[in-house]
Amino acid sequence: MEWVLAEALLAQSRDPRVLLRTLCRGEASAERVETLRFLLQRLEDEGVRGGGDALSEAAREVAAGYLVPLLRGLRARPAGAPDTAAPQARGRVLRAAGAALRSCARLVVGPPPLAAALAEEALRDLLATGPTPGLEGGAEAAVEVLAAVGPCLRSREDGPLLERVAQAALLLALAGDGEAAALAAGRLLPVLGQGGAAVLRAVWGGLVAPSGPDHVDLRLQVLSALAERLLPEPFANEPGPDARCCSQFWRTVQAGLGHTEDALTRKRARYLLQRAVEVSAERGADCTCGPWEGNGPSLFWWSEKKKDELLKFWENYILIMETLEGNQIHVIKPVLPKLNSLFGYAVSEENACWIFHPSWHMCIYKRMFESENKILTKEGVIHFLELYETKVLPFSPEFSEFIIGPLMDALSESSLYSRSPGQLIGSGSPLGLKLQKFLVTYISLLPEEIKSSFLLQFIQKMTSRHWCAVPILFLSKALASVPRCKALGLEGLLALRDVLQCTMITHQILLRGAAQCYLLQTALNLVDVEKVSLSDVSAFLMSLRQEESLGRGTSLWTELCDWLRVNESCFGQSSTCTSFGLHETSSLNAYVKNLVQEYMKAPAWETEEKCGMPDWSEARLVALMVLLAVDVEGTKSPYSEKRITQNVLRIFLDPLLDALMKLGTNAYMPLLKTDRCLQLLLKLLHTCLFKGSSTQDDEVFTLLQNFVMSATESISDFILRRFTMNELSSVSDLDRCHLYLRVLTELTQLHLKVGWKGGNPIWRVISPLKNTSIRHLQDTDSGQEPTLEKQIQRLVSMAALAMVCEATDQKPELQLDFLDAGPMERFLASLQLNQTLQKPHPEEQSSFFEESSSSQGWGKIAAQYIHDQWVCLSFLLKKYHALIPVSEGEHLELILPAVQMPGRTLQSALDALTILPSDQVLPVFCCMKILVPKLLASSESLCIEAFDMAWKIISSLSNTQLIFWSNLKAFVQFVFDTKVLTIAAKIKGQAYFKIKEIMYKMIEMSAVKTGVFNTLISYCCQSWMVPASSVSQGSLSSANNYSELVLEACIFGTVFRRDQRLIQDVQTFIENLGHDCAANVVIENTKREDHYVRICAVKFLCLLDGSNISHKLFMEDLAIKLLDKDEVVSKSRTRYYVNSQQHRVKNRIWQILLVLFPSFDQNFLNRIIDKIFQAGFINNQASIKYYIEWIIILILHKFPQFLPKFWDCFSYGEENLKTSICTFLSVLSHLDIITQNIPEKKLTLKQALSAVLQWCFHPNFSVRLYALVALKKIWSVCKMWHIEEFGALTSIVESSLNQVENMHGVGNAKKNWQRIQDHFFFATFHPLKDYCLETIFYILPRLSGLVEDEWIAINKFTRFTDIPLDAGLQWYLSPTQLRELKPGDWAQEDIGSNSGEAENQPEWTDVQKKITPGKNNVPDADPELVFPDRAAKLGKSMSRLIVVASLIDKPTNLGGLCRTCEVFGASALVVSSLQSINDRQFQHLSVSAEQWLPLVEVKPPQLTDYLQQKKSEGYTIIGVEQTAKSVDLTQYCFPEKSLLLLGNEREGIPANLIQQLDVCVEIPQQGIIRSLNVHVSGALLIWEYTRQQLLRQGDPSHQVRAFSETSYWFGQMK
Repeated sequence: MEWVLAEALLAQSRDPRVLLRTLCRGEASAERVETLRFLLQRLEDEGVRGGGDALSEAAREVAAGYLVPLLRGLRARPAGAPDTAAPQARGRVLRAAGAALRSCARLVVGPPPLAAALAEEALRDLLATGPTPGLEGGAEAAVEVLAAVGPCLRSREDGPLLERVAQAALLLALAGDGEAAALAAGRLLPVLGQGGAAVLRAVWGGLVAPSGPDHVDLRLQVLSALAERLLPEPFANEPGPDARCCSQFWRTVQAGLGHTEDALTRKRARYLLQRAVEVSAERGADCTCGPWEGNGPSLFWWSEKKKDELLKFWENYILIMETLEGNQIHVIKPVLPKLNSLFGYAVSEENACWIFHPSWHMCIYKRMFESENKILTKEGVIHFLELYETKVLPFSPEFSEFIIGPLMDALSESSLYSRSPGQLIGSGSPLGLKLQKFLVTYISLLPEEIKSSFLLQFIQKMTSRHWCAVPILFLSKALASVPRCKALGLEGLLALRDVLQCTMITHQILLRGAAQCYLLQTALNLVDVEKVSLSDVSAFLMSLRQEESLGRGTSLWTELCDWLRVNESCFGQSSTCTSFGLHETSSLNAYVKNLVQEYMKAPAWETEEKCGMPDWSEARLVALMVLLAVDVEGTKSPYSEKRITQNVLRIFLDPLLDALMKLGTNAYMPLLKTDRCLQLLLKLLHTCLFKGSSTQDDEVFTLLQNFVMSATESISDFILRRFTMNELSSVSDLDRCHLYLRVLTELTQLHLKVGWKGGNPIWRVISPLKNTSIRHLQDTDSGQEPTLEKQIQRLVSMAALAMVCEATDQKPELQLDFLDAGPMERFLASLQLNQTLQKPHPEEQSSFFEESSSSQGWGKIAAQYIHDQWVCLSFLLKKYHALIPVSEGEHLELILPAVQMPGRTLQSALDALTILPSDQVLPVFCCMKILVPKLLASSESLCIEAFDMAWKIISSLSNTQLIFWSNLKAFVQFVFDTKVLTIAAKIKGQAYFKIKEIMYKMIEMSAVKTGVFNTLISYCCQSWMVPASSVSQGSLSSANNYSELVLEACIFGTVFRRDQRLIQDVQTFIENLGHDCAANVVIENTKREDHYVRICAVKFLCLLDGSNISHKLFMEDLAIKLLDKDEVVSKSRTRYYVNSQQHRVKNRIWQILLVLFPSFDQNFLNRIIDKIFQAGFINNQASIKYYIEWIIILILHKFPQFLPKFWDCFSYGEENLKTSICTFLSVLSHLDIITQNIPEKKLTLKQALSAVLQWCFHPNFSVRLYALVALKKIWSVCKMWHIEEFGALTSIVESSLNQVENMHGVGNAKKNWQRIQDHFFFATFHPLKDYCLETIFYILPRLSGLVEDEWIAINKFTRFTDIPLDAGLQWYLSPTQLRELKPGDWAQEDIGSNSGEAENQPEWTDVQKKITPGKNNVPDADPELVFPDRAAKLGKSMSRLIVVASLIDKPTNLGGLCRTCEVFGASALVVSSLQSINDRQFQHLSVSAEQWLPLVEVKPPQLTDYLQQKKSEGYTIIGVEQTAKSVDLTQYCFPEKSLLLLGNEREGIPANLIQQLDVCVEIPQQGIIRSLNVHVSGALLIWEYTRQQLLRQGDPSHQVRAFSETSYWFGQMK
């Protein structure tokens, strides 16, 4: 068409120059520039027509005067300026102008060559502008010109110019992601690649230069564009660079294969790899790329002798990489066996070396590790960790680097450590166990010279990022499992210490402690003691938290002592001094002795005035090492006499004891030395007494206790002097005050343990200390501003008084002289509460803030003062609680005002809550606990205000782990105190409803903060437990009024998020390790799991006595509430999923009803029996059915009087019974149990047979099976009792049972009959013998398929000691073999029964593969190429088929058609509006096909003209319609130039357009429905056209590919 138009134009004018000038005038529309292009191309084809020089000059004018400015104007527009031209029209102009410019360059003859001149000018512009901000497009215009004239440059004459252009283009392409870079890479460089070997070498040299990872995508963009030139052709005349022999090229490809962010970069890398393999196979010549480093295998090599193996390896490799792009585990998993075969190809077993470079395998794993699909990531990590289980791989540095890098990065994801489906809670993470096994195996295979560096890098990697608790735990556990070897020196020990610091970040205390234990074990196993000193070891031990891991008496402590004993003489010596200034010694005893001596030396820098407290870490270190050394000495001679240990301990502690003995008499002992002595004393006692060590047989503790008690008098005198002689007067002395009081408390507890004796030194301290404190507090300032010294004395005095009160409160022995209201009690009762300490005199404030030892501001100091006031008041209220009046209206002599005026005191408590910080409110809560029960009846509003304010504080603390739990416990103790609950329920006022409101708020909080409800229910049940054991009526009145609390506890349990569930699983795993993990010993099990809420409620209910009226009423009320709750849940959602929240709640309800069943009598069952039977009619999950059936069996067994009601259930009608009849038939399968208490069984058996027989012939197969199981059981009972009246039924029953036993029907009928008989509920379960907590809460949920979260192991009941065990402990455990059974349901066992077959195959014979059409499968970077050019760049063959869809309305159909047309290579899709491609439904179906397919807009009224135009171009117009003359699709032969017209979804093709058709084609149909969806119809015809064209071409590979594409497409449609 273009040729005809050009001829017509030339025929009208003899001088083509006139035509050229004419076309260059006017607006540069797409049509005008395209006309200019094909006119110039026609002139170029014909040669010179009319004056060669003149035409050449005209072409030069067109190029310089019109085309170059046009290109610049289109490309170069100011930044931010709108693009006024439509993108498609603008693109047409650019392409036409570029082609025209190329024709001009070829038409110009004679010097100077136009191409070179234009190229020089464009190159200058390119180098001058680049992608300059503000002139976006200047570089793009220059690239357009260079791309246009590049093919006209001559390789010889213009060689230097070509090289300069190539270098500039490469720099631009690698510069960034702008449009100029894309043009340079996608259009200019491929053009320049045709300019000869010199130009190509210049580009190649720039590409293979070393670059950072940030340039991988850009380099691959250029490499893929030049691939055909950089990879040698089979018969190339001029040799060029061979990318296959360049290691940098392959490193770039590998980096691209693992590029996470950009799928296009990965696609380019796969394309380059595939082309390199194809080229190697085509050339048939050997090729080798040198190793990247060292003497390892080549990154790429080819040998014609091993062509088949190489092709197989790379075919599998590329298949795996392409499959991984899908991110679908069900598609990827079948391909993973091929990854195993890659290792078979890659390793030579004979030579024990790598044949293929292992980095290729690492690319696959890296791609899997960095997948967005975490299931795929987990699969990849597990596959990698299993490598060494089945094969022995040669050592490779790349493997070690990969483990330290991508593998550990992947292992940082916590979700990978989750349990496998069906795995028991607490059994451990499969991935964690595989990691442990892998690390042990891999390190054992490492060469000795590599092992140390690998382990050091591995540990250092653990410090390089923020690790969550779960990954750091399993990594530490894996390290601890590595066999002993001398692999780590000082640097490794320091790295382990850094890892310890990382573990402290997590809030999961048990996981944190366990990780510390494993890291210490790692140090014991891997550290080379000759390379570290004892000071290095002690510094490392200081990084451990003794309260979380290294507790004395644990197995870990013993292991550490053994390690120190074995290596005592092997430790290295450090040339540097320790922190105490002593030089190293190799002997542990000598080191510790020097350590103590240096510690006891007073620092030279001490100044007595206002010196701060020394750091506690030094005392902790010395105490730790002393006790370790003593225990090490004990392990040397475990059966030695006591005096040896005593001598060793005395040798170490002589300096300390000497100083302590002189404290009371030596007034000139340096202050810091006294501080350090007392600090060490406290740390020795605390470390020695840590949980995990038993003080009963602890020889060391006994000796230490005796040493301390011998110095008690001296220490007491010293402390008393410091308090009574006004020696504590500076801010830094506040810390000393707390130190002294802690020491005094410890000494008091020690003396109370051994027995309190008259004349005790502590006794002599208490009274003077109390009197002095009161005197200081009573001193007034006489109106003067308080001084700092005075205020500090008041603070110290109040703290001392609080200590005395706490000691006397905890130890009644100290109250012997305080029985009457003495001076202290009167003073405390008259104390002005919440009185804040004024700031000191302004002149002294500066000195206060300059004291660096104090980090607390005056506000915090004042808060401590108020806190201590309330500690004292709490003691007073506890001691004189009997004197507190119930109202302030009572007229009493005010001896103790704070006690006798409770209203005023409670108001002061409310004021204190507004003043004190949250960590100081505990004593206020304690006072409220005493005051509120006294005032609730008379001052209800004040008590409600106390409830509200206290709850507000608790709510605000929910994220503060350290102080939340202690405050919550105190809050619960005063709000839910038994007296408070009783009084509130009695008066039924606002307080009663406020308490219930708080109760529900706490339950709600438990959903996000596990353990809150545990605290509440545990306290309430414990407080109700004492009255629960009483036999007096009404003793449970408090619990009766708050039975909702027990109800909510019985059904409590949230469905946790995955991360929360993972933490709980791992914690259970650690707990199950028991004493093997020291963290379990030293960390108290808080029992905050949700299970313990229900356990507490169940154990409480088990303690109730059914013979006690109040207990019985409480349980009956709870049972009714549970049944009502079940009804509400059932109505809320008629259908619910297994393991959903509704399922779990209903399951818990029936579990508790079973627990309560023994307390039900006949009268109560009369009230609830209908509800229980009604529950059997509801469509429940299997586990709930079992519980309902079980409780019905128990009721009928215990009370046969309810059998008539049970038989009535069979007469409800088939419609009502169709989903529930199996429940009642299951009950009858245990008829032998039901009839045990029935003396005359004949009538019952007759009714049972009558009820069952009618269901044995039911059309539903499952119903028949249940009925036959019941019939078999009933009939066996009949035969056992020899009931002759049933003889007439014998033939019917026996034939029915024989028929089912001997059935040979199709399907699984026989198998299912056997399965239902073997099912646990019918074969093993005994309703009476199995009635126990273990069956109810563990065995039955496990066997019925409930999620593991609902299984409560029986050991949790015994482990929960807050509520004692009841006398019937024997019914906790199941005595039958039911506990030994494995879960499985008869109706579900056949699902996936053959799933293991495919898993056992070494490699799948066929796998799903996404087809990548064309050999050149990399999309071009230029988005403005015309669609045929794009397709050509992709290697995609375009057909001559046009699909017209202008009559179709629905975006979904248009989107699907667009996708179909693109897949099968249609030349264009015609639509009624191009705006439809922006529709979301269209895009959802098209999946970006519109970007690769030409779309043409033809509105329905224009279709007639469009079809006529296409007819004139030689197209056959084909309609998809059923007409009188339509041709069968199977019989029609499509012409090459076919236009397919599709009709409207409803009306088809209009009659006026049918007249325009050359032929109508219809699709043969076999069904009844008359028509297909228009998209499906079009797809069938498009495929048939494509199939016929492929057959004409006769290319079998194309036929196979086309078939695969169609199969995939139809799969996508489904």
